[in-house]
Amino acid sequence: MPEQLFPELLALRDRATTFAKDILCARENVSHAEVVAESKRVGLFPMSQPRSFGGSEAGPLAMTVVREALAACNAPHTHSVFGPGPGVLAKCDEPLRSRYLAPVLAGEKRGGFGFTEPDDAPAPTTAVIDGDMLIVNGQKSYVTGGGNADFINTLCQIPGKGPALVVIDTSAEGVTLTRRFSSIDGSHHAAFAFNNVRVPVSHIIGKAGEGMPRALQQIGDTRLLIAANVTGWMMYATDFARDHIQQPDRSGEPRAAKEGVRMRYADMRIRTFAARSMLYRTARLAEAGENIVNEAICCKVFATEAVTEVVDTAIQLVGGNALVTGHPLEALYREIRSLRLAEGASDVLRLNLVRGDLELGKGRL
Repeated sequence: MPEQLFPELLALRDRATTFAKDILCARENVSHAEVVAESKRVGLFPMSQPRSFGGSEAGPLAMTVVREALAACNAPHTHSVFGPGPGVLAKCDEPLRSRYLAPVLAGEKRGGFGFTEPDDAPAPTTAVIDGDMLIVNGQKSYVTGGGNADFINTLCQIPGKGPALVVIDTSAEGVTLTRRFSSIDGSHHAAFAFNNVRVPVSHIIGKAGEGMPRALQQIGDTRLLIAANVTGWMMYATDFARDHIQQPDRSGEPRAAKEGVRMRYADMRIRTFAARSMLYRTARLAEAGENIVNEAICCKVFATEAVTEVVDTAIQLVGGNALVTGHPLEALYREIRSLRLAEGASDVLRLNLVRGDLELGKGRL
């Protein structure tokens, strides 16, 4: 639980909170370079990077603590706080390690993640082996970071082998960026088509047939990240509402004097407490090396649905001003809506969770 953190993690949380308040929130028009420099100075930037590349390679619990602390301040520019992580390229072999992983961690290259085909795709993306080359055909939508990516870690089906993650340069012949678009939360994505793209077999990450487990590991890690951000935002919204209801209304009495207001505020606190309890239990399991696929699903589904209720209630308590463009709750409301679809829609994850229990005997209560 958050109350049972080791002293060094409590100190880390305090350091992240101070960084968020003094750098991210207090400085107007702070640049990406300034955020990176200050993050390196306080030791946050290298947390997401492997030790073999100069990072501190923080564990799941430490990353949870920091991400939640930053979100609890509703801090902007958090995308610049952590150094680029290895993602699905973690523990890859040569030549991928030198040509892609090292440049990514150094900030010299950007990778996208191509997992999902568009709804109207006639078939999954395939990669047919032709000697020492792969011939890739298909489409990917919602390629995270694709618009500015130098390459895409692409999930492909290799006939006779199974799914594989393949590194495909966006500049390769036959690769077409078909669409750029942004979501309600302001994030940017792209769609790609692959037409007889020739890629070396050495661009398979790991082995053919390992693509789905590797992709799901990346997605699972991201689900815990999302839950940590969300619980921080729940804390922020709850504190914002608390400050508001303690102020007097037109009658001169504090808004919290009304029983209805107290009931709504109580629900906010209950949901936030439950989400944080679930998050920290799961982070500790991950820290111990446990398989948390099903537990991360629980965290992600519960937290992303609970935060909708919490932020919506905060807006209702604050009133119309909270809907004005630029109000922190208005911006937060837009931010959280996409999360019930990110890294797996809530109902799809519910089905996966039940399959993990009934067919595979995985997960815990």
